[in-house]
Amino acid sequence: ASPAAGSSGARGYVLETFGPHFRLPELGPIGANGLAEPRDFVYPHAWYEDRTCDFTVVTKLLGRLYATKRTHSVFDVVGWHGNYAPYKYDLRRFHAVNTVSVDHPDPSIFTVLTVPTNEPGVAAADFVIFPPRWLCAEGTFRPPYFHRNCMSEFMGLIDGVYDAKKGGKG
Repeated sequence: ASPAAGSSGARGYVLETFGPHFRLPELGPIGANGLAEPRDFVYPHAWYEDRTCDFTVVTKLLGRLYATKRTHSVFDVVGWHGNYAPYKYDLRRFHAVNTVSVDHPDPSIFTVLTVPTNEPGVAAADFVIFPPRWLCAEGTFRPPYFHRNCMSEFMGLIDGVYDAKKGGKG
């Protein structure tokens, strides 16, 4: 990943899933005006780089990482075959949907991407964002949402402050 112009670095997380790939969740009625929109995912344009430089290519096979050195750019490929391509998504484009009747709605309204399973309503992994938003019951007791699912959760803060982790800073 290359840092954005004017920034000093790129930040994020890597998650490997064994099975289907991440995709947009079923958006339902709120997806017409909220959540992540397909048009906001950016795919690369065809591009070719012909330069001499030091590159290290790292690949994973059977649970082990392998590295090889190259003396020229790894982007010296004119195109690729297939329909699975890398993409990027600016989390600031996510349309947060809030609630006025319950303070802590089902977390699925914050799902950006999901890895589905064969069982309806069950995901192998969900990528969820909790963007800045107005909380309708500020200053009140906020019991956690009753989760109807069983899923491991990993919370990673990329930027800013998360209301449930006051000490956390991106």
